[in-house]
Amino acid sequence: MYQVKGKIDSANAPEFEKDIMAAKPSEIDAAELQYISSAGLRVLLKLTKEVGGVTLYNVGREVYEILEVTGFTTILNVKKALREISVEGKQILGRGGNGTVYRLDDETIVKVYSTEHSLEVIDRERAYAKAAFVAGIPTAIAFDTVKVGDSYGVIFEAMNSDTLGHAIENEPERRDEYIMKYAQLVKQLHSTSITDGSIKSLKELLIKRAESPVLLDFCTQSEVNVLKDIVSSMAECDTLVHGDLHPGNIMINNGELMLIDMGELTRGLPIYDLASIYRDLMVGSKSSPETTARSIGMNPELCIEVGKKFFAMYSGMTDPAQLEQYLKMIGLIFAFNVVLLIPDFPGAAQRGPAIIKNLMQPVVMPNAAAIKHILSKK
Repeated sequence: MYQVKGKIDSANAPEFEKDIMAAKPSEIDAAELQYISSAGLRVLLKLTKEVGGVTLYNVGREVYEILEVTGFTTILNVKKALREISVEGKQILGRGGNGTVYRLDDETIVKVYSTEHSLEVIDRERAYAKAAFVAGIPTAIAFDTVKVGDSYGVIFEAMNSDTLGHAIENEPERRDEYIMKYAQLVKQLHSTSITDGSIKSLKELLIKRAESPVLLDFCTQSEVNVLKDIVSSMAECDTLVHGDLHPGNIMINNGELMLIDMGELTRGLPIYDLASIYRDLMVGSKSSPETTARSIGMNPELCIEVGKKFFAMYSGMTDPAQLEQYLKMIGLIFAFNVVLLIPDFPGAAQRGPAIIKNLMQPVVMPNAAAIKHILSKK
């Protein structure tokens, strides 16, 4: 990344222009830029017109104020320098595939993302959380993006309690109350639509996955054709789908449940959220009990109990046989989605073939017509 340092004024602006126009960078690290005059700004304006857009990273407070006063924050894509914090000795509230949530103090928590997450991904999650909040979904307010060692983090407003998973585990006398609130939150999400394009389409995302050539490393061409046919028949839907709605991603604030992880938010069929809950509570608790306990905050046996109660409360079903059939339907969507996700799995080359073998021929292929029928209806 091109770096600018020190002070840029009328005295050295010609040399600055010569160097930067030769490099023509679209991304500039301004961490060591102390001052820039109007002469330097004119050089950046010229560069912007030449390359079609410039992003300034790590902009300090004083330089940012200059850019803001002159209106250059609307001309350039300006990223402020990130504050650095430490989470050493801080309480861990939850841990998942995307990162770890720590309590900083009584007023704030921080979600520290795993190192492979870029600022672009984190900014997108913040934008999704804002869109969901405006739409009426109870989400934690994101205050600031920070650096935590080699990783990035987002500071959120404080929650007065722990995660929903820990509350369910530690307060058995309130277990049914919490599960009912859980079901109500999910139903609220699934009754909320966003049509302005601010949230990506689940169907479009799945189409890209089904068309990925990497799938052929795990499936035959005929199997891939079946996957494509199912996806192409999916109903279009603008309701919100969280994608990772397990109790470890939900906080309790003064008795209200609030979502803290919006990175996988899409617009699509609600059954996809139910499939992710089925994955975490009903399947993950058996296949990966230690990981489940760490990320959700509940022991595996409790996860299954909570899962059954959640689906009963969400669906309103009281007949055990009817509920069992309902869970089988959700399990089919879970299996189908796992197959599409294989190329994105860490270590897919090692674990992918075995997962495909256990799901594609025994589950997905014999039930392809049923899966297609389920996903073709809103």
